[in-house]
Amino acid sequence: MSEQDILASIRRLVDTEHQLRAKTEAGDLDPEQEQKQLAALEETLDQCWDLLRQRRARIDAGLPPDEVPVSPAGQVEGYLQ
Repeated sequence: MSEQDILASIRRLVDTEHQLRAKTEAGDLDPEQEQKQLAALEETLDQCWDLLRQRRARIDAGLPPDEVPVSPAGQVEGYLQ
């Protein structure tokens, strides 16, 4: 997966987030369902950002970026801000 692929995934996830919020505002989606879907979407989005950061760090260190695995959601969600 290239950096461009990761960025495209991030854009799609953000677009999906906006669509969910719009559906809820329009009354087409129950707010509870929205929250469940947003929680899953945000985990995936966090994983994408983490993968992108790790790949860029490896590039900066002169290492091949393609050897970075996607971190489990539980690990990424446990990072301190």
